[in-house]
Amino acid sequence: MTSILNKYSNFTQRVIAGMGGALVIISSICFSEWSYFVIFFSICIVTQLEFYKLVGLDGMLPLKTFGTICGACLFLLSFFIESGQIDSKYYFILFPIITCVYLIYLYRSKEVKPFRGIAFTFLGILYVAIPFSLLNVIAFEPGNYTFQLILGSLLILWSNDTGAYFTGVRYGRRKLFERVSPKKSWEGSVGGLLLAMTMAYALYYTTGILDLWHWMGIGLIIVIGGTYGDLVESLFKRSIEIKDSGRLIPGHGGFLDRFDGLLLSAPFITAFLKIF
Repeated sequence: MTSILNKYSNFTQRVIAGMGGALVIISSICFSEWSYFVIFFSICIVTQLEFYKLVGLDGMLPLKTFGTICGACLFLLSFFIESGQIDSKYYFILFPIITCVYLIYLYRSKEVKPFRGIAFTFLGILYVAIPFSLLNVIAFEPGNYTFQLILGSLLILWSNDTGAYFTGVRYGRRKLFERVSPKKSWEGSVGGLLLAMTMAYALYYTTGILDLWHWMGIGLIIVIGGTYGDLVESLFKRSIEIKDSGRLIPGHGGFLDRFDGLLLSAPFITAFLKIF
């Protein structure tokens, strides 16, 4: 796929890969809870592996395989518990599993600074696996699988990204956070906000599952969380001096590049829906 798209410009690659990826994700979400599970379980694993790979480029030595297994277990448990198939008491299985990180490093005699590896192993779970696992809480928030909540959140996120990109390219003048991301502008952020809130407004009329203020609240959370999520990932990439987190998605970089906004938005959306 990548070799076929290489003959096109970066923008064309971006559009083709973006539309293809969106079609796969939307189809999976809408088809059934199991197809949703498969696609996001896979994305969670790939994204966490990508994170650990990038950390390794900076000389850190996290437990790449074990950390990803812990993240996968968290996603699995959250899906089966939130869908009502097993009891919530099984969440406690995670604590002894994750605690084994300390024991593994205890027996790795060649580690000069083991607690750096421990810290980055936990960071991969915190930064990637927990937000993806919280999507299961959102998906089953009404008590049964409701694809409109996940699909709506993604549509708002993509609308924000699209509006910010095109508005920024056309009208961008004032830098939003030049130290971290020189290309982002205030004008682009406003464009993203307007398109995202328009999408939230449209979702209220087409889904019928939340009040208007709920959708607008989710929209605002995603605009703010998506922007900061992108900045946080940009800061992370600059710290290890790379441009993209990977090359798996032509024109887009890696999975971490594509889901950075969701990683920071998901905890806030979950809290918002649970509290309000």
